[in-house]
This record gives sequence, structure tokens and C-alpha cells, in this order.
Amino acid sequence: MKKVTAADTLSLSIPERIQLVEDIWDTIASGAEGVELTVDEKRLIDERLDAYHRDPQAGSPWNEVYQRIVSKHGI
Repeated sequence: MKKVTAADTLSLSIPERIQLVEDIWDTIASGAEGVELTVDEKRLIDERLDAYHRDPQAGSPWNEVYQRIVSKHGI
């Protein structure tokens, strides 16, 4: 199998690169049960969850976050 580098992907269109990332993520997600979080990662998740519980209105809904990303990057 030919090794693909990040530079190789630059010849793809943006939609093709997004699809490639989605495909790669799907292969990672399918084996996610084998991934262990570190103590620091668990602590960070707990801190963020606690912050959310203290003030659920402090964050932004996903659709607003998505729109900021899309408008910033012209996707």
C-alpha cells in the first residue's frame, strides 16, 4: 500500500479533503472502545462538565458554533 502524506492531499478539493477526514474518523471511531483516556484527559473532561453544570448558558449551541466555523472559513 502506498503511504499517503498530508502534502498528497493538497491536490484534492476541499470537499474531497473533508470526505477523506470523515472517512478516516469513521475508521477511528469504530475502534474507539480500545482507546484509553489519560488521567489528565479525564480531569479536563470532568472540569468542563462541571463548568457546564454550573452555567449551562455559558456555551454556544452547536448550530451557532458550526455557523461561525463556516463563515470564518468559507466552507
